[in-house]
Amino acid sequence: MPFPTRWPLRLVTSLLLPACGLANAQSSPNAGSASAPVIRASAAMSPGAAASAVSGLAGSPQEGAAPAPAIAPAAPAVPAAALSRDARRIYELSRDKLVQIRTLLRNSNTQASIGSGFFVSADGLIVTNFHVASQLALEPERYSGAYVTIDGQEGEVELLAFDVRRDLAVLRAKGLTSPAPVLEFRPAAEALAQGERIYSLGNPLDIGFAVTEGTYNGLVRRSFYPRIFFGGTLNPGMSGGPAVDDSGRVLGVNVAKRLDGEQVSFLIPAEFAQALVLRAAQAQPITEPAYDEVTRQLLVHQNLLTERFLQTPFQEQRHGKYLVPVPNDALARCWGSGRDPDFHALNLERTKCQADSDVVAGDFSTGTVRLSYEAYDAPTLGAARFARTYSQSFGNEPFLKRGNRRQTAAECTERYVDRGGLPLRAVVCMSAYRKLPGLYDMTVMAATINQSTQGVLARLDVHGIAFDNGLKLADRYLQAFRWEAAP
Repeated sequence: MPFPTRWPLRLVTSLLLPACGLANAQSSPNAGSASAPVIRASAAMSPGAAASAVSGLAGSPQEGAAPAPAIAPAAPAVPAAALSRDARRIYELSRDKLVQIRTLLRNSNTQASIGSGFFVSADGLIVTNFHVASQLALEPERYSGAYVTIDGQEGEVELLAFDVRRDLAVLRAKGLTSPAPVLEFRPAAEALAQGERIYSLGNPLDIGFAVTEGTYNGLVRRSFYPRIFFGGTLNPGMSGGPAVDDSGRVLGVNVAKRLDGEQVSFLIPAEFAQALVLRAAQAQPITEPAYDEVTRQLLVHQNLLTERFLQTPFQEQRHGKYLVPVPNDALARCWGSGRDPDFHALNLERTKCQADSDVVAGDFSTGTVRLSYEAYDAPTLGAARFARTYSQSFGNEPFLKRGNRRQTAAECTERYVDRGGLPLRAVVCMSAYRKLPGLYDMTVMAATINQSTQGVLARLDVHGIAFDNGLKLADRYLQAFRWEAAP
C-alpha cells in the first residue's frame, strides 16, 4: 500500500481526520485506487469513541495478529505477570518523573487535547512534542496548559520554547513547592546498538501511565530529519513521553506510529530535546501568538528542502518513449500500478512518490512533497476519443483551491513549453498561508501533447514553500521531462 498512514500520538477530544489521498486522487479514470498518504491529524469524535476508534486503527488484537507487547498501566489491578522484570523496574524508576500534558479551553476549563511529557530539570522544565503544545503557541489567548503527575498532582504550565521542525517543545511547571524529580539524558557518546532494548513511557488514550517494551532498529531511512525506528507499541496520548534505555536514561521522545503495521513507531533522538532544553532555560514564557517564530522555522525548513531537491539529480522513469523525473531513492518512496482492467481501451500506468519531509505546525501540515504520473497509451481508441479522455483527466485535477481561513484561493498561470522537442502544457498554481507570511502551497501540472494516442499527465505538489523556491523547483521539474526520439 503506497503512503501508509501515520498517527501522531496526542489524543484530542475534538479530532479531525482529513481525507488525505493524493491531491489528484479523484481526477483520473481509476482514481479510487489511490491510497492515503501520511496522516497528521486525528478523527472527530467524543473521547470515549476516540479511544475505541484509535485502538482499532492502531491494530487491536485480531485473529492471527501478533500479540501486543506487555504494558504496565498505573492501575494496580493488572497482574504483575503482565510485565517483564525490566519493564517493572523501569516503570518504578521513572514513574514520578512522568506527567500528562493537558491543553484546556480557558473559558470552560475543559480539555481540548492531551499528551505526555517528562521533567528534565529540578526547577520544573518539561519536554513534550510541539504538536501537544501547539495551541499554547498559536492561540494562548484561548488555551491554557496543565500538567498532571502520576499521583494526581496538578499545576499550570507555561510554554518556553519549541522546535517545529523536530516536533519538540519545552514547558515549565508553575508553582512547584519542591524540586522536581528528573530523568537524565543518555550521553550522545554512547551510541545505541541495533536491537538494544527501549522502554517507552506515557499515558495512552488517557487510560493511565504505562510502559511499553521494544527495540532500537536504527534511524528511519529517508526521513528528512533523524527519527529512531522503535520496534514497539505507541498509542495516542503517548506523544511527548520519554523513551529510555535499560538504565532509565532518555534516548528519545515519543512522536508517531504507522497504522498499517504492527510495532512500527518513531522517536525523536534525545540530542534535539537536550539542545532545546538549553535554549529554554533562559527563555521568557510565550504569552502572545507565536506565528512569527513558527514561520521563521518553517522558512528554514523549506530552504533546506529546496536545497536538497535542487542538489540531488532526478532519476528517470520510462513510460514508452517518455522519460519522466522521479526523486532519488534516498529522498522519496515511489509506488506504481499497472493496467486498470476497468479501462480496456487504455493502457494506463500510475506512479506516486512522496518524500518524508512534512512538518506539523498546529493546524498546518507543511513541507510535504509529492509527485504523481499517469501514463496513457490507447493505440485502438482513436485520436479524437483519446484527446477527449486525456483532456477530461487533465481538467478534473483539483488544483484550483478555494480560499479558506487558513489559505488564500489558488492563483494559476498556464503556458505551453518545449523541453528539448517535447511540448508540454504546464499549469503552476500558488496558494498563500494567511498566518504564515511568505509560505505557499504549490501545484505544478503538466501534460505531454506530442502524440495523438499517447501521453503522460504529471503533477508536483509542494506544501509550505517560499514563492521563489517554488518557482525554482517547478522549473527544475519541468526541465527534467524528455522524449526519446527514434535514432
